[in-house]
Amino acid sequence: MPSIVPTGGILGADVEGLDLAQPLADADFALLLQALGQHGVLRIPRQRIGARALRDFSLRFGPIQTGVADRFRDPEVPEVGILSNIRRDGAPIGLADAGQDWHTDMTYTATRGFVNVLHAVEVPMRDGRPLGDTLFANMHAAYDDLPAEVQQRLDGMTATHDFNIFWERMRTRPGSSRPPLTAAQRAARPPAVHPVFLRHPITGRRVLYCNPGYAERINELDAAESARILEFLFAHQLQPKYQHAHRWSVGDVLIWDHLGTLHNAIPDYGPDEHRLMLRCQVMAERIFDPAFQQLWLKAA
Repeated sequence: MPSIVPTGGILGADVEGLDLAQPLADADFALLLQALGQHGVLRIPRQRIGARALRDFSLRFGPIQTGVADRFRDPEVPEVGILSNIRRDGAPIGLADAGQDWHTDMTYTATRGFVNVLHAVEVPMRDGRPLGDTLFANMHAAYDDLPAEVQQRLDGMTATHDFNIFWERMRTRPGSSRPPLTAAQRAARPPAVHPVFLRHPITGRRVLYCNPGYAERINELDAAESARILEFLFAHQLQPKYQHAHRWSVGDVLIWDHLGTLHNAIPDYGPDEHRLMLRCQVMAERIFDPAFQQLWLKAA
């Protein structure tokens, strides 16, 4: 049975005693899910796995998203994306993921994202220190600390989230290798609407499910009031007291909960300081299914 070692901070725990190159027992998977709800970010260190093993592990959480930036996927395992600043023959081998500011993946789709599973293959170093930390913010705590009148006023309200606005913001930044979305890609990612407050399927508690990367409008408010409230929510949820920094090591497999956290990859490394990550983006189709929840609850 693996052991869960919390960081002692607002988020995060290490998971010891797992080899992800081997099939995961149901009881171990149930423990991971419970720990993910409680800690938001789980690090499984010292893993030596390839793209197939990463895919097979990630599929335990649900279906894996594909379709955007297909040229930056493993040629033999297309469910696995490549995030990297490495170039070969003058062309990028992966999608640059750092410097995106605070966001939550997949809020721009009707089916929400559930977890990101990221495996560190190369980590940039300088003066003996790893670069490219990933920051996280706790949206359980952010909701709990909202003034009661804000919780009551926004209860039941929804926000529109738009992928293309975020993509264009990132694409036009200096050094970005992102191409514009094609018309087909834009049509495949129309704006999506989600509750501002979401009940987390693992913890049963409310989270603030509204992020500065994709949330464009609170639909039940006029434009000016929506802008004012969003500005307040974004400032509130990014207070340092809600934040946790993950410092990468080669071999880390990091799992984080999109429903209960925001994240931000720090671009503090240069083009010659190589970073290479393999990623599976898992959608929240299975975790909201009561039958699936019973499977892991019974296994716990």
